[in-house]
Amino acid sequence: MRQIIILGSTGSIGSQAVEVARRFPDRIRVSAISAYSSGEILLRQALELGVERACLADEQSALAFKSAFSEAGIELYSGERGLIDMIDEAPADIALNSLVGISGLMPTLRLLKSGRNVALANKEALVTAGNIVMEQVRKSGRMIIPVDSEHSGLFQCIRGENSEDIRRLILTASGGAFRDLSLDELEKVTVSQALSHPTWSMGRKVTVDSATLMNKGLEVIEAHYLFEIPYESIDVTLHRESVVHAMVEMKDGSVLAQMSVPDMRIPIQFALLYPERESCPASYLSLVEYGSLTFEPIDTNRYPCLRLARYAGVSGMTYPAAMNAADEVAVTAFLDERIKFTDIPLIVESVLEKHKPLPGLSVDEIMEADAQAQSAACAVVEKLAGKG
Repeated sequence: MRQIIILGSTGSIGSQAVEVARRFPDRIRVSAISAYSSGEILLRQALELGVERACLADEQSALAFKSAFSEAGIELYSGERGLIDMIDEAPADIALNSLVGISGLMPTLRLLKSGRNVALANKEALVTAGNIVMEQVRKSGRMIIPVDSEHSGLFQCIRGENSEDIRRLILTASGGAFRDLSLDELEKVTVSQALSHPTWSMGRKVTVDSATLMNKGLEVIEAHYLFEIPYESIDVTLHRESVVHAMVEMKDGSVLAQMSVPDMRIPIQFALLYPERESCPASYLSLVEYGSLTFEPIDTNRYPCLRLARYAGVSGMTYPAAMNAADEVAVTAFLDERIKFTDIPLIVESVLEKHKPLPGLSVDEIMEADAQAQSAACAVVEKLAGKG
């Protein structure tokens, strides 16, 4: 019986992980779950899964639901400190981290330090502090098993291969909701349009990042750290069908590809049960039904966020942390309808231009850069919002 922790169990990835766990009651036991403030959903999940520990990061929500969890015999933790305590005390072989943003960094480090493997769906932990996280992986002797469909694909292609035989990693991108609009049309897109992804069902922040292709920029940085591949050997191609999730080109010219229908339950299940495989939780892929698969170059004029993310990754130090913080502020402002969609890369670029980097060798430096970049991004948002 494999014991797992699910962090962010009420979100898009977390709820699908709960669904995977339900499929294998004789293989998976969920020992702990967490959410930010969705106490009602968290309690329902805890009761259904027989969970003994749960955490609400928002302390006001935790206070409101404390008695309900207590009556159910479930220990409820609260706040950031409570989340770390739950991680320390809950039995687990592996934990799925699907927290959003830089809030996933400390739990990732704590899980590794406490001897658990991490099924990582939190890009920001590696984007903001890749060197620190991977050093903890080496020290702990544990594994990060990627959950993003692209990195799961790379992980599966690379297994058993010699790293010196790898020439290039290729990530695929759907292009998001606005891949066929003109640059002029992008000026007028709405929040509801941005949240209508053509292929995947994801959270609001990730869906907007998919439309700007910032998510692919984050994934390039993530792949750099996960697989120790230089940035110049990591490419991105537009692939509308989202069937080929990643490819690995070997030095002899062979290209290995990982394919499946676009359903996140497949990489989630792979990560939670690794190295074993079980029957598909979604439909099986029929290439005949698709008929054809297309691949196109990425237009960085349409997707400047991809260029900015690469710049931050290559620059190193705390540039990726600053870039990530600026993007979080900008996307939130867009979702709140305070800025235009096309303002998002302008805010990120402005913050990066003014960023005074720190070495990025400690969590304190990462958090300081994050705070400074958030403040700088908020100032840019105020200026842009004032124009409207």
